[in-house]
Amino acid sequence: MKHPQRLKNQLLILLFSIVNWVTYAQYETNLTVKLNQFNHELDIKQEFNYYNDSNYTLGLVYFNDWAHAYSNKNTGLAKRFAQEFKKSLHLAKKNERGYTTIISAVDGNYEGLEWERTEDDDILKVRLNKGLAPRESVKIIITYKVKLPPNKYTPYGFDGKGNYYLKDWYLTPAVYDGKWHLYSNKNLEDLYTRITKTTIDFTYPKGVFLNSNFKENKKAQMSNSQRVELVAENQKSAELIISSQNLFTTHITPQMKVVSNISSPRYDQIAQGISINRITDFIDRNLGKYPHDKLLVSEIDYNKDPIYGINQLPSFIRPYDQQFQFEMKFLKTALNSILRETVFLDPRKEQWLNSAIANYLMIEYVEEFYPDQKLLGNLSKIWGIRSFNLAKMEFNEQYPFLYNLTARKNLDQALITPNDSLIKFNQKIANKYKAGLGLAYLADYIGKEKVDESIKTFFKYYQLNKVKILDFESILKRSTEKDINWFFREYVSTDRRIDFKIKKVDKTRDSLNVTIKNKEGTNVPISMFGLRNDTLVSKYWFKDIKTLETFSVPNNNEDKLVLNYDQKIPEFNQRDNWKSLKGFLSSNKKLKFTFFKDSENPYYNQVFYVPVVNFNVYDGWVPGLRLYNKTLLERPFVYDFAPSYSFREKAFVGYGKFSYRKYLSKSGLYVANYSLGGSTSHFNVNSRYTSITPAISFGWRPENLISNKRQVLSFRFVNIFRDFDESLSDLANNPENPDYSVFNARYLNRDNGILDYNSWFLDFQLAGKFSKLSFEYEYRKLFENNRQFNFRFFAGKFLSNNTTSNFFSFALDRPTDYLFDYSYLGRSEDTGIYSQQIIIAEGGFKSFLDERYRFSDNWMTTVNTSFNVWRWIELYGDAGLVKNNGFKEKFVFDSGIRLNLVTDYFELYFPLYSNNGWEISQPDYGEKIRFIITVSPKTLTGLFTRKWF
Repeated sequence: MKHPQRLKNQLLILLFSIVNWVTYAQYETNLTVKLNQFNHELDIKQEFNYYNDSNYTLGLVYFNDWAHAYSNKNTGLAKRFAQEFKKSLHLAKKNERGYTTIISAVDGNYEGLEWERTEDDDILKVRLNKGLAPRESVKIIITYKVKLPPNKYTPYGFDGKGNYYLKDWYLTPAVYDGKWHLYSNKNLEDLYTRITKTTIDFTYPKGVFLNSNFKENKKAQMSNSQRVELVAENQKSAELIISSQNLFTTHITPQMKVVSNISSPRYDQIAQGISINRITDFIDRNLGKYPHDKLLVSEIDYNKDPIYGINQLPSFIRPYDQQFQFEMKFLKTALNSILRETVFLDPRKEQWLNSAIANYLMIEYVEEFYPDQKLLGNLSKIWGIRSFNLAKMEFNEQYPFLYNLTARKNLDQALITPNDSLIKFNQKIANKYKAGLGLAYLADYIGKEKVDESIKTFFKYYQLNKVKILDFESILKRSTEKDINWFFREYVSTDRRIDFKIKKVDKTRDSLNVTIKNKEGTNVPISMFGLRNDTLVSKYWFKDIKTLETFSVPNNNEDKLVLNYDQKIPEFNQRDNWKSLKGFLSSNKKLKFTFFKDSENPYYNQVFYVPVVNFNVYDGWVPGLRLYNKTLLERPFVYDFAPSYSFREKAFVGYGKFSYRKYLSKSGLYVANYSLGGSTSHFNVNSRYTSITPAISFGWRPENLISNKRQVLSFRFVNIFRDFDESLSDLANNPENPDYSVFNARYLNRDNGILDYNSWFLDFQLAGKFSKLSFEYEYRKLFENNRQFNFRFFAGKFLSNNTTSNFFSFALDRPTDYLFDYSYLGRSEDTGIYSQQIIIAEGGFKSFLDERYRFSDNWMTTVNTSFNVWRWIELYGDAGLVKNNGFKEKFVFDSGIRLNLVTDYFELYFPLYSNNGWEISQPDYGEKIRFIITVSPKTLTGLFTRKWF
């Protein structure tokens, strides 16, 4: 009964496809291009036959000029790089930039056309001499030069070996469908342009090789150059790879012609050819026939979107077999290229569907050909590694795992989020994986054959056509009688997480009454599996669980029920997905101790241990054992203990902390942190401190998750207990050094940009003998000429002060750190190398001035500035006023040279001139040099992870 309806649907789709093809066939462009290898320029004359397929008369048209995105520091590309902490394009000299120079623009009658650039510079607006009516066309002729950039910013441009990579390099028509879709180049591989018939007459230097995604005709050799005609029907833009060595091989398979330079040195050429045949056969069976003359599969394209994870390790330690490694690399690049060249969705706003199809097929490929492949490959067989839960994970389990890396950080974003609004990790990895998992989830729910057939139908009838997500949605809905609105309304269109829990199970002789709780309220179906002796005996699907629902299923003598056992669903938390039916005690999770860190194992309470070593001058090197429960994925409740032993003091030291993090929303007030921490160590010879600090903090962030702006309001109550060595009578008998407690409230506002850094905080402290208020503002500006200006302002005022020493006073050059916040190597040292360590806080001075001005028990204001004179060499200067009770305020200053090797992490300061006079000419100058050093691994890794999250 369904066959006539299916035939009718296919005929309608075919008719729609023909109409679309006729419409698109009206777009045509012809280019005459010459590549000048000496100045790396393209001389281009381009003729457009611009067809108005809208229902409106057009007075102007827009063209994508993405080659011009490299022209200055204010383009969309430069701004995107700054967000990702890349400053290379911002600092580039004029001869290191790429740009387009328009020489002339005329219509078919050779009458001049007015043109201008839009705000982001890489979109060209051309005003027509007369309105272009619907279903009419106009000829536009533009002559211009493209100065290619070096390929140090992106793969696009030229290198120093005579190689060129040209992509999105000439003018292409922007899309108008009632409104203009004008997208700047942001290095996201998402050019949105009309599909055209394109002919390129390309002249390039002799002695080099050209490979392209276009069909190559009429090749000719001339005395000093070569010439080729490149032709394409219904493609977007030409991708050209020009190289001094031809590393590309043409593979003729029964399904398509493939031109590729992807290779594996330890995987022989014949085997590579067999693998390529297997891949093209798989693509043809599961996607459909590729409609173009050839498929270009290049190493450059792979490097732009590699298989992230363990595949990024150096080739000599990659744990995968050469065949598997080669095939996955080739498959991913081929699928991305095919979908980019055939399915013309809006690549900035609807990119998720192509990612879904590509990753779904990659999951299918592994299940078909490598069902036993482990995520860690051969490493999973090595003693000491094989016991890790990570080593037991299947290769395809990386998809939910990597998606949850951002979900657990509250940084997950809906699949429909525009490409340029995604944080880098989501844009490159998490959203693509979630999209592929979504189709696998849907296939598990409605049947794999229905999703497979829908993908093939969609690809067959909508390739090379106008297409929308709704087209794919309608095909899927026609394939099943089940309601799948949840997939598009909940899974795709929102960032709501999926999280279910088996609340309870009531067991009878014949049935099990299972109560399932929907912890996030996301209305999607959930699978439940019944296990007996770890063997699968039943499977059920439940839907429409809004909060709490009870379902009755047959009793098959299961001993365990598990939600989402096969992990087809990218669930937020699987630690509460199972319920034992053997009795109450059997439901208790056993403790499992694991060295270092591992992925989550929902069947155990995991405790991780790792040896640690700390150092300070009093304890010396302090070895210890760190015990914690933090897995590779973030979790709400974390404990972290590190009992250690000081051999120098012959005593136990260390720290411990409990913390709970609650994410509240995506933006605005987004997180609350609660913690209780304690630590104990030595601050002087045979003198110990112990701190106990309860704290709570709240964080705010803007709706734009790419933004580096953050605001934090924190409250803590610091309790310090100190024991002194009796020989240190000046400390032990000082009335300012007993045990004390300080309430501390702070508001921090920070915009951590690589080009413009702004940060300020307001800090209030209240203790038994004093109360104080302080303010700090810090600003850094990186100019286009690579000059960096640093400015810091500090002001502090005691509101009340009944102390009789400087222990709680504002410090000019070296804070006493009575709250024990700073990582001093020798916090009580007055002489020697450890006393020269500097923490830029409070006064922020680098010189040791007269003891009368080093502290303030009333108020202090200082300004710290520096600017670089050459690369990381800077001049610094500090100035301020110090006011002490009973004395007139004193003006203080210092200056010198700063070696800013890694800002805030490793710096050296060499004083020159201050209130002390010319310090460089004074004796013992080596003792005046100050240094900043950070040895915390967590702090250092932040340098590398900040661009991803």
